[in-house]
Amino acid sequence: MSFPDNLMYTKDHEWLRIEGDQAYVGITYFAQSELGDIVFIDIDSEGEHLEKEEVFGSVEAVKTVSDLFMPINGEVLEFNDKLEDNPELINDDPYGEGWIIKVSISDSKELESLLSSNDYQNLVS
Repeated sequence: MSFPDNLMYTKDHEWLRIEGDQAYVGITYFAQSELGDIVFIDIDSEGEHLEKEEVFGSVEAVKTVSDLFMPINGEVLEFNDKLEDNPELINDDPYGEGWIIKVSISDSKELESLLSSNDYQNLVS
């Protein structure tokens, strides 16, 4: 399993890659492997300001549907539209081309509550 050090993680299995005052958000390698083959992604929160732990969308795999939770407060700036035609990118490259949304960071102090790579690895091991 992969746990890139340059990312931050949540207990709900989302990851964040911080770039200035914005962050890319996706689901972890562990999460996608537990879900199985992803066949559809539903994001209807683009342009909305959501609170931490609010649902920003869902991911549908062959056997289940799982909600996606905001890791921090912020506005959903962009949805990775490559996922509309290729939701399997989340399985193939969860930390790269399989990112799901880009969000604004409302309060950088919230980042302190996220897990490091080591903390997340301990959580799922």
